[in-house]
Amino acid sequence: MRKLRSFGIYFFLTIVSLISVFPLYWMIAAATNNSTDVLAGKLTIGMNLMQNLQSLLERQNVGRAFGNSLLFSSILSLLSLLVCSIAGYGFEIYHDKAKDTLMSILLLAMMVPFAATLIPLFKLFTGMHLQSTWIAYILPTISTPFLIMLFRQSARSFPTEIIEAARIDGLGELQIFLRIFMPTMRSTYAAALTVTFMNAWNNYLWPKVIMMSETSQTMPMLVANLASGYSIDYGVLMLGVLICSLPTGILFLVLQKSFANGIVGAVKG
Repeated sequence: MRKLRSFGIYFFLTIVSLISVFPLYWMIAAATNNSTDVLAGKLTIGMNLMQNLQSLLERQNVGRAFGNSLLFSSILSLLSLLVCSIAGYGFEIYHDKAKDTLMSILLLAMMVPFAATLIPLFKLFTGMHLQSTWIAYILPTISTPFLIMLFRQSARSFPTEIIEAARIDGLGELQIFLRIFMPTMRSTYAAALTVTFMNAWNNYLWPKVIMMSETSQTMPMLVANLASGYSIDYGVLMLGVLICSLPTGILFLVLQKSFANGIVGAVKG
């Protein structure tokens, strides 16, 4: 009976895994076929990869868009980790009722959709003549309530005795944060980096609005351009989607263990 139950569980998990992986396989297969084969539902690997790549490079400046996305996402991720980790650390280590109230307000802000703040943000940044700059791309999302809450929860498991001992040894508050807290919370930083980079890389709405020049185009904007028009080459489109998906997929595969440990640690904290 136990063996039959185990077989049923593994069979179910295998089916679910295949269903989850199928869209990725179909994307890869479609990127190697022409538009006619994709529309016909061909699921096998084709021979049109190089033709699709050549057509993609002729239509769009993939290198520039990829470089812009990589640069903007990297800067945003690093600054966001620094700002949100300092905020989360401060909310927990220097805890009081006023900070609890402020944290509650920040969490309520998570329920406000970004589209509701789109027009005020656009007027603000265009009024300061910052459109099509990396500053305009980064500032609206440099700090998020989710990341602050993640670091605050992780800071709850950080031993206060270590902080007291470091203060007795003469370390300042910034030194304690940089030399003790940050190395200890590596898994939390890895989880936050994964979430932040993926959100920044896949962000489409705000860059589409504020990045007005052609030289500031990002990969999601490039893919949207491929999907527009009266005639869509689905092989080229799926190749663009595949290229756009590679960095986030690689990052998650590299950091998946630390990502899981960081999330679990935050939940336990």
